[in-house]
Amino acid sequence: MSTGTAIIVGVGPGLGLALARAFADAGHPVALLGRSEERLAGYAKNISDDGSVRSYTADAGDPASLRAAIATAIDDLGAPEVLAYNAALIRPDSPTDGDDDGWIKAHAIDVLGAKVAAEAVLPALKDRGHGSLLFTGGGLADSPSPDYASLSVGKAALRAYVQALAAEVSDANIHATVVTINGGIDGGEERFAASALAQDYLDLHRQDREGWTAELRRD
Repeated sequence: MSTGTAIIVGVGPGLGLALARAFADAGHPVALLGRSEERLAGYAKNISDDGSVRSYTADAGDPASLRAAIATAIDDLGAPEVLAYNAALIRPDSPTDGDDDGWIKAHAIDVLGAKVAAEAVLPALKDRGHGSLLFTGGGLADSPSPDYASLSVGKAALRAYVQALAAEVSDANIHATVVTINGGIDGGEERFAASALAQDYLDLHRQDREGWTAELRRD
């Protein structure tokens, strides 16, 4: 069976771009999803100019937008083998800030978008008979911050969602897991370098079923 498409949701200049490079270098067609059409197109061209890496504009907090972009990517590049959900809304807020709309938007990106993306690729993964659903977690799930309250709640909820998802899809030979990053990406420590973390995701995708990691922690 040919190498399937890697769909990366939440592609920016850090981990998202590193993920795209890692999966492209491993021979996967790659779909880059994010909000900036111009920036994404530049990333895609920089990684490869043979059409195997393409960009798709999508808002991870808008279910219709995200589903449509993933469907288009699958039509263009072929059935997916892996999803990496790397989108999050990073904003300062507090547990009692009174900002209902802000919290709704944060939840839509941090948690609901992950669910929507997983649902969008699962039928194809089940048809393929294997695949990976990889999600970017964070240390705020372990140590919630009163200054980044919605993101803290989002990362904790994402972990719970992925654990439930993993239990549901494991019988279909689909590996769902979360990478808990408890440090600043590209902040100077090698284990938190975007390229090193991207290799972790690729390694998770390549794991044999007997060795599936339920949660990979980088502390």
